[in-house]
Amino acid sequence: MSGAIPPALVLDQVSCTFISRDDPGQRYTAVRDVTLAVGAGEFVSVVGPTGCGKSTLLNLAAGLLQPSTGSVHVFGRPLEGLNRRAGYMFQTESLMPWRTALGNVMAGLEFRGDADAKPKAEAWLRRVGLGAFGDRYPHQMSGGMRKRASLAQTLALDPDIILMDEPFSALDIQTRQLMENEVLGLWAEKKKAVLFITHDLDEAIAMSDRVVVLSAGPAAHPIGEFAIDLARPRDVAEVRAHPRFVELHSAIWGVLREEVLKGYAQQLKVA
Repeated sequence: MSGAIPPALVLDQVSCTFISRDDPGQRYTAVRDVTLAVGAGEFVSVVGPTGCGKSTLLNLAAGLLQPSTGSVHVFGRPLEGLNRRAGYMFQTESLMPWRTALGNVMAGLEFRGDADAKPKAEAWLRRVGLGAFGDRYPHQMSGGMRKRASLAQTLALDPDIILMDEPFSALDIQTRQLMENEVLGLWAEKKKAVLFITHDLDEAIAMSDRVVVLSAGPAAHPIGEFAIDLARPRDVAEVRAHPRFVELHSAIWGVLREEVLKGYAQQLKVA
């Protein structure tokens, strides 16, 4: 339809094959023929067995990897190079240890030449509950505080697309749920497109509009897609007791379970 708003992000029949530098004959296809779209303002999670290529998809969306076949489009335009309309929140620590929390949040704004880097960074630290901790260095902050600073660092750049790679997996369950609710609250305000990678099915259902299930690797591909029709706003702890949550969990796990067992068997072979 003419004039329709294109999806924020489209992976169109993408495959990604890695070739060994030492032996070009050795190839590993992480994902194959994956088609996935994320609409503007939509929260989409991807779940799958360990090692199935979830992070590969995120790196393709960020422009950190180029697809071997297929294409990536951002708001209707082919992605060439880095995706400058996306912010990336990594699983591992992304804070620079020699910079304070404020300095870390300011870094991207300064690199972009933003004259208002400091007040914008201070405002985002307040929004994630770290307004009084801007002078703390990463080693002086708890794991939850570092994640909040990383979240502020990502969102301060006001990206149109937010890419998140299991950002809360290392946190204890209480801090994790607080961070999940924090992300949902900030997302509800701005309604950015989110592609969220997680191995936690509960987390995926509690946070998302849609959950995509990947097969076990190699050559992982989508094998199921589920609309999450739970009312918003949601509390990630309370929503788990909702009967519809239980139904969705059972349906998705019914698709995912066999792939998890396949992935586990493959890991045992490698070991």
